[in-house]
Amino acid sequence: MILLHDNRFVALVPAGVMLLGTSVAFAQDGGSIVEKTIDPYSFQPENVAVRVDAETVDIAGIFEDLDPVAGEWYQHVMTLSNPWFEGRAPGSDGIERAADYLEFWFERNGLDPAFPGKDASGEEWTSYRQSMILPGGRPRIIKAEMSVDARDLEAGRDFVVLGNAGNDSTSGPLAFAGYAIEDGPDGFSSFDSGDGDLPFAGHVVMVFRYEPLDSDGRSRFTSRRFSTHASISEKMSAIADRGAAGIVLVNPPGALFGSDRLEDGPSSRYGDSLSIPVVQVTPRVAEMMLASTGAEQTKLSEWRKIADEGGHGAVVVGKNGSTRISTGVEGGARSTENIGGVLRGKGDLADEWVVIGGHYDHVGFGDIGAMPTNRGRLHPGADDDASGTSAVIILSRLLAERYAEADDDESLRSILFMGFTAEESGLNGSRFYVEHPTLPAGSINAMINLDMIGRLRDDTLAVGGTGSAAGMLDRIRPDLEASRLDIVADPNGRGPSDHASFYGAGIPVLFFFTGTHDVYHQPGDFGWTVNPRGAAKVIDLVEDIGFRFASDPVRLRFGDERSRRAQGRRSRVVEPDPNDRGYAPVRLGISPGMGGGDTFGVRVEEVSEGTSAAEGGIRKGDIIVAWGGEDLVDVMDMLTRLRGQKPGDVVQMIILRDGEEIELDITMKASDRKIAN
Repeated sequence: MILLHDNRFVALVPAGVMLLGTSVAFAQDGGSIVEKTIDPYSFQPENVAVRVDAETVDIAGIFEDLDPVAGEWYQHVMTLSNPWFEGRAPGSDGIERAADYLEFWFERNGLDPAFPGKDASGEEWTSYRQSMILPGGRPRIIKAEMSVDARDLEAGRDFVVLGNAGNDSTSGPLAFAGYAIEDGPDGFSSFDSGDGDLPFAGHVVMVFRYEPLDSDGRSRFTSRRFSTHASISEKMSAIADRGAAGIVLVNPPGALFGSDRLEDGPSSRYGDSLSIPVVQVTPRVAEMMLASTGAEQTKLSEWRKIADEGGHGAVVVGKNGSTRISTGVEGGARSTENIGGVLRGKGDLADEWVVIGGHYDHVGFGDIGAMPTNRGRLHPGADDDASGTSAVIILSRLLAERYAEADDDESLRSILFMGFTAEESGLNGSRFYVEHPTLPAGSINAMINLDMIGRLRDDTLAVGGTGSAAGMLDRIRPDLEASRLDIVADPNGRGPSDHASFYGAGIPVLFFFTGTHDVYHQPGDFGWTVNPRGAAKVIDLVEDIGFRFASDPVRLRFGDERSRRAQGRRSRVVEPDPNDRGYAPVRLGISPGMGGGDTFGVRVEEVSEGTSAAEGGIRKGDIIVAWGGEDLVDVMDMLTRLRGQKPGDVVQMIILRDGEEIELDITMKASDRKIAN
C-alpha cells in the first residue's frame, strides 16, 4: 500500500515487487518442485516488505521497464477491478460490462464463438455467451415509503425496506409483539393462548430484534451472544401467521451484543419473501410511532421490560395514530453468462480439446461471500479473480499466435478459453458448463484453471491437480523446472475453484494459485496491490503447459493411484465430488467458503437439503465459529473434526448470523459415501 506522511510517499510492497512489480531483490538462480498437499485456505507464501521513497523512484521508468506481458496483464486487471465494474457480481450492470469486455478481447484475439446462438442449431456456434439462471440474488428496492401521522420519513435514514418485504401498501394502528418468540426455554413465549387466531389483523406490528435480555443487556437464554430463538425469520413468520398487515423491526435498547444501526435492506432477506410490507426503523422512529398512538408508555426501554418478561400476548398499543408503509421489492432469479471463445486446432488432434479458464465474477458490494460488516462496500476483486481472467485473455492471444506459427503438418488440439460466472456463489458457472457441455463427452484432454494468480510472493507458486492424471507431474516437470519458480505441486484435483467441477466429471485438471492474503474477499483487493512481474511468470508457465497439453499426441489419463493415496490420507475420500472437499464417517452437508474474515471460521456458501446442517438449522451465509466448545479455525480444522465424529453424535456449534452468535445442536448423520480404510 502507499502511505502519505509529511508530503512523502512510502510504498510497502512484496519481495521482488516495487510499485508495479519492479524487481528489488531475491532474484533466484533456479526453482524447486516440492510435492505435498496444501490447504488453499491458508497457503500464503512469505510477504517481505520493502520501503520505497516515491520522491526519488522513477515511476515512469517502472512502467517502461515492465515486460510487455506484465504491462498488458496489469492494464486488464486495473480495468476489471475499476469501480465502473461494480465488483462484477452476477446480475449487476458491472458484470455485464465485464462480459462485454471479455467477449471483445476474445474476438479481437481471433477466437471463434463457443456456443450456439439463440436462433442457431446446437451444432452451429454463433455466440460467445452461455446463459444461465441463478436463483436468489440481491433484491432491488423499487418502492420505499413510510409515514407516521402523515409525517413522511426518509428511506435509508429513518427506515429501510428489508429484502423479504412484499410489494404492497398498508396502514393501520400499531400493535406490539415483543420478541415474537413462540416457544422459548422454560416455557417462555411472547404470545398468549387467548390471543385468538388472527390477533394482529389490520395492524402494523412492532417487534424487537434478538431475545429477552437481563439487566446487563445479555441474553437470558444463553451464555453466548444469542441463541437460535433470536432468529428474525421465525419472528416474521410468527407475526405474519397472526394476520399482521405490516411488520416493523427495531433494535431493542441496551442489548450488549446488539447492533445500533439499520441493516442493508436489500441484503437482509430474513427468511422467505412475505406478501406484506416489512421495514426496520431506528429507535427514534419507533418511539415516534409509539407517541403517535397516545399510549402512556412511549419509551422503548419501557416496552423492553414488557418484552423481556414474555407472556404479554398481542398488544394493541393504541387506537390513535396511523402508520403508513409502502414497499416494493424486485429480484430473485438472476440471468448471468459464461463467456467462451474457441481457438481451432488442426490435424489429427483437432477434435480433441484443452480448456483454459478462470472466473470473471466477484462479490460485488459484499452481498455474498464477504464479511457482514462489509456489506454495501465495493469489493474490487483484483486478485480474485481479475488476475486469472486477465491471464486467460492474454493466453488466448499468445496461444493464437503460437498456433499461427506452427508448421502446416503439426497436429494441435482445439482450445476452449472460458470466463466462468458465479464462481463465488458455489462454482455455479463451471458446474453449469459441465452439466450443459458443448464439447463431445470424453474429448477434453485437460482443464487449466487460473484463480488468484496476482500475488506471487517469494517466487512460490501452488500448482494443484498434479496427480489428477497418470504421470501428470512428470509430463509437466520440464515446464515447471524451466519456470525457475518454487513450485508446490499438490496432487489433489479438488479445491474451492472451478477446476473442481471438471475434476468431478473425470477430467484431468491443473489449478494455478499464488496464495491467499489478508484482503481476500475484502474491499481492499485493489488493482495496485498485485504483482505484474509475478503474473507474467505464471502466464509464461501456463502458456508452455497449455501448448504441451494441446500438442502432445499422448492423451492424459484421468486418475493416479499416488493422487488417490495422498487424498485418502488427508480426507479419506474414494470418489471425487466437486461439491465436497473432505469426507468422514459423517457428513455435515455444507459447501464451505474461505472463512469469516481474517481466515477465521468457516463460511457456509450452500446447505444441502436433508443433511445434518440443514436439519440442525445452519443456513447459507452463516459462519461457523465454534465446534464442540472450541473455536473453529478453518476448513481443514472442520474436516479434522468431522473425521472424529460418528453418526448420532450431537455437536454444539456456534454460528455467526447477521452479526449475532447463535448456538445450534447438530445431530450428525452418516455419510452416503464409502470411506477408505
